[in-house]
Amino acid sequence: MARGKPAAVRGPWLVVLAAMTVITAGCRESVEARFIYYPARAIAGDPAQLDLQYRDVHFSARDGVRLHGWLIPGRVPTTLLYSHGNAGNIGDRVPIARLLVDQLGVGVFMYDYRGYGRSEGAPSETGLASDVRAARSALLREGVAAEHVVYFGRSLGAAVTVDLAVEQPARAVVLESPFTSVPAMANSVLPGIGRLFHTRWDSLAKIGKLQAPLLILHGDADEVIPYAQGQALFAAARGRKTFFTIRGGRHYQMEAAWSDYWKAWRSFLGEAGLPATQP
Repeated sequence: MARGKPAAVRGPWLVVLAAMTVITAGCRESVEARFIYYPARAIAGDPAQLDLQYRDVHFSARDGVRLHGWLIPGRVPTTLLYSHGNAGNIGDRVPIARLLVDQLGVGVFMYDYRGYGRSEGAPSETGLASDVRAARSALLREGVAAEHVVYFGRSLGAAVTVDLAVEQPARAVVLESPFTSVPAMANSVLPGIGRLFHTRWDSLAKIGKLQAPLLILHGDADEVIPYAQGQALFAAARGRKTFFTIRGGRHYQMEAAWSDYWKAWRSFLGEAGLPATQP
């Protein structure tokens, strides 16, 4: 299922950005943000449109920015704290929530970063790192026990998830289509340009500090984030870890027909002592 614009730094605009960075060094972060984050304000649909029960959750980040999310209950206590990619908003991810609930029976708390959907503000690395911490706190206030929470991030959301997990360990962590860092993504397009980036999202430097069981899922046909970057993160991680290759999987896909993919999810959750169900 397609999911809007590219979910990580990639494209010919990098050459232009390099020149702009030299010229506008004083406002580098704001210039970079325009090419890294692609938020949309209008929410195309909500969980009710796919027959999912949910409730709106409004909460604030530490700096006072007001944020918004949806808590979708599952058939089991396990709940995913879901951090999405860099484009659109949570309205675009409702089909993903439907699949997760159907295939695993888990609950899903999906939220929008600042500047996305109904969340206030403008995105930045510091801001998103604050947002995911606020989302975790909001989920606990909604009555979900910490021992039932699994952090799940896709693409940019994987970097956001790693940032949270090294500071506030979870029962388990799942990363899908993760990248090692923003500079590494830039270098994969134009070698050397990564050094110009202020934005880091350096998961490779952090992932060795993870204490929770880790599952990394990555498509070997990912056209946005190199499959090798997911492998590099897995190699750098310590402790209990599992890597699952989505054979022929592209960046914007998640399919009900991927039986081995869902089996990998259920096996991982089971080994972590977290209940999941068959569809």
